[in-house]
Amino acid sequence: MADSIFLAIHDLRTVWHPCTQMQDHEELPPIAIRRGQGVWLEDYGGKRYLDAISSWWVNLFGHANPRINGAITEQLGRIEHVILAGFTHEPVVKLSERLSALAPPGLGHCFYASDGSSAVEIALKMSFHYWRNRGETRPHFISLANSYHGETLGALSVGDVALYKQTYEPLLLKNIVVPSPDAYLREPGEGEADYARRAFAHMEEALARHAHEVCAVIAEPLVQCAGSMRMYDPVYLSLLRAACDQHDVLLIADEIAVGFGRTGTLFACGQAGIRPDFLLLGKGLTGGYLPLSVCLTTDKVYEAFYGEYQSLKAFLHSHSYTGNPLACAAANATLDIFRDDDVLTRNRALAAYMGNAAARLADHPHVAEVRQKGMILAIEMVKDKQARGPYPWQERRGRRVYRHALERGALLRPLGDVIYFMPPYVISTDEIDFLVEVAEEGIAQATRD
Repeated sequence: MADSIFLAIHDLRTVWHPCTQMQDHEELPPIAIRRGQGVWLEDYGGKRYLDAISSWWVNLFGHANPRINGAITEQLGRIEHVILAGFTHEPVVKLSERLSALAPPGLGHCFYASDGSSAVEIALKMSFHYWRNRGETRPHFISLANSYHGETLGALSVGDVALYKQTYEPLLLKNIVVPSPDAYLREPGEGEADYARRAFAHMEEALARHAHEVCAVIAEPLVQCAGSMRMYDPVYLSLLRAACDQHDVLLIADEIAVGFGRTGTLFACGQAGIRPDFLLLGKGLTGGYLPLSVCLTTDKVYEAFYGEYQSLKAFLHSHSYTGNPLACAAANATLDIFRDDDVLTRNRALAAYMGNAAARLADHPHVAEVRQKGMILAIEMVKDKQARGPYPWQERRGRRVYRHALERGALLRPLGDVIYFMPPYVISTDEIDFLVEVAEEGIAQATRD
């Protein structure tokens, strides 16, 4: 019978883990998980871990959710997969109609992929191809400093987190980067909205100078998740939509991580009252069960590709599992839960409780800020609180918190020295209290010397 040690030994012989320096596992072997239930993961020794990061931000309604389990099981008895070129099936049609109805009005066309990076690639290619079909060559994109959009080459090109990007710089597209509206950078006493308006001057200048060669602006609405969970005010999105309209540039909203209720509304764009030209969704789309992402776009974009096959107007992008029926069934079950359970109302209450419970951590001498957007809360550890000076990367204080949390039975995987909570929506207030307690202990230990 398999156990944690047996699996860890065999794992390290053959499995290359993502976003991992494999040598680290000489000191801290991978934890073999046997089962999950609700917000909890359980290893082969029976130890439980509260999944505070939703298994990389995907699990919305808990592990082994009976409704999503049932939907996948039922679909298995019908069709597990069929090519989506020239064929279709009920789950993908149903899902597409529902997403189009839930998204900001006018996003009526769904192009499917399997993961967030692939959805970004679709939007980049589609926006470039759109202008080509209109007789224009626009080879550039504008994105925000500290942004992250995935790790394929196109997605890395429009990202700005050096940890992921710098090695591959010679392979990447040339991109225009403007300063972020990240509210952490505002002056003391300056409001988030005021700083967002001030920061927008950089975007306005870039659009005025480069609009003729830019096919699209891409942004993560409200939260730059992999960029240390930095957050900004919705007014920036309102200004961005108006400027893109003025300069005739397309707008891509990457809601892979922040969609489906994470920021307090179903889609983060809703807080600014805007409609992007491309809305990218993934992660929580299937409740964390199966790989599926989607790029939603408008009639205007769709019609620019409509014509004879031989004209090269067609969008010739694909992968074998596009619109997989099992994944679509899981996504439909996820949308059913949103429809039936008043999830957003409950999330607002949970988010308020989480913010109040964690507020005391801001008083720690090595915590610069506790910030929150909906069901995302981040705690920024620093070496110098007054100057907000970070710890040297080599010291890895966040790693110490991570290890303490594992010992206590919580999965708190940091982003550098930023500890964050991004839990499943089925978490209880008692479980939130436990996470805050574990984080408080871990930060105290990590910053002791």
